Amino acid sequence: MPAKAGIHPRVVMPAKAGIQNRPQDILDTSLRWYDNILERFGMSSAEHRLLRQTLQNFVAKEIEPGALERDQKEHFDLNLFRKLADLGLLGITAPEIYGGSEMDAVAAVITHEELAYSDPGLCLAYLAHAMLCVNNLAVNASESQKKTYLPKLCSGEWVGCMAMSEPDVGTDILGMKTSAKRIDNHYVINGRKMWITNGVLDASGKPADITYLYAKTGEQISTFIVTPDCEGFSVGQKIMGKTGMRASSTAELVFENAKVPVENLVGEEGDSIKHMMRNLEIERVTLAAIGLGIGKRCLDIMIGYANERKAFGKPIAAFGQIQQHIANSYAEYQAASAYVYQTAQSDMSRLNSDGVKLIAAPMAKKVADSAMQVLGGNGYVSEYVAERLWRDAKLLEIGGGTLEAHQKNISADLLKRGGFESCGDRF
Repeated sequence: MPAKAGIHPRVVMPAKAGIQNRPQDILDTSLRWYDNILERFGMSSAEHRLLRQTLQNFVAKEIEPGALERDQKEHFDLNLFRKLADLGLLGITAPEIYGGSEMDAVAAVITHEELAYSDPGLCLAYLAHAMLCVNNLAVNASESQKKTYLPKLCSGEWVGCMAMSEPDVGTDILGMKTSAKRIDNHYVINGRKMWITNGVLDASGKPADITYLYAKTGEQISTFIVTPDCEGFSVGQKIMGKTGMRASSTAELVFENAKVPVENLVGEEGDSIKHMMRNLEIERVTLAAIGLGIGKRCLDIMIGYANERKAFGKPIAAFGQIQQHIANSYAEYQAASAYVYQTAQSDMSRLNSDGVKLIAAPMAKKVADSAMQVLGGNGYVSEYVAERLWRDAKLLEIGGGTLEAHQKNISADLLKRGGFESCGDRF
């Protein structure tokens, strides 16, 4: 861009645009790099390679050009979101008989990593739909409910969300206040849900087409499918002014004597904890994958900038302080990536799904911070992407389980085992 009075011209480097003009040889190198990671764990397949290549091309063409504007305007682009259905991604893990793609957890990780490389906010909206709503229904709903809801969710005609958190309840899910009481052929639901991604879809206040809701039935938690036509259900507010993930829409949902048909109960009363446990692992592994996308993009940004920017007559890549940022970021990204992909492939336990998010979330924020440091003043402005990714990364340390909750779960599981290995003391 042109120099401004009193300001040195900014470096126009490949990492600034990131992926918009990514040369094909760089793209091919990137694909081979990730194929090698997958092959190392026996996870590579032609399907996975094609998925990653398709996503990289789609992201460069469709998602990257408007990423900055969506962030600045706090705009969820519903039309762009629906284009993901053309790639078979909106029901990526759902069975084919309901319109899904019936792909595995590794495919879900690849998808989230590649979408988050450009726009983690849009990727979060995708996760809320595909993992928190669609996958939950595919795993827990009745046959009749699957036939009714999944085809339209997988096609993109409908957008879904999941509602668990409340104004005064986050990690302590058993403390939720939203209640559901059966009266004849309906449940009457009262309460409020907070921080609901996809809870509102547009400026008019239109709620999600499907809300996968948790509410108390007596002392137990039960699961319900709520549609916009339910009397007494409304959007309380669209939450504005978020630090990051601004390309996703976040809402408060209000239930005032909301009438939900009995047939919209998922499973039996009190089944919610079982439902949560069935879906928790893939939710956290894909949240960790968003961290991978942020880390990978920030590495590309700082490497490109370090090669282009000159100081004292040579590229700043020649200086040890810059090399330290790049080398440490690369090693931390690779360690997190190996753990995430290994978990997605072979051990989707609570222990490891907590573990990957505990590692990948801080990694993403730290690598984004390093990218900003390498870019100096340029890293502090939105034009160079890193500051947006830095803001987006923070949510990963809070949403889908705080870092503190992951630490508590991991230590509890290991202490219950009696050691790192299930056999306990080996000697």
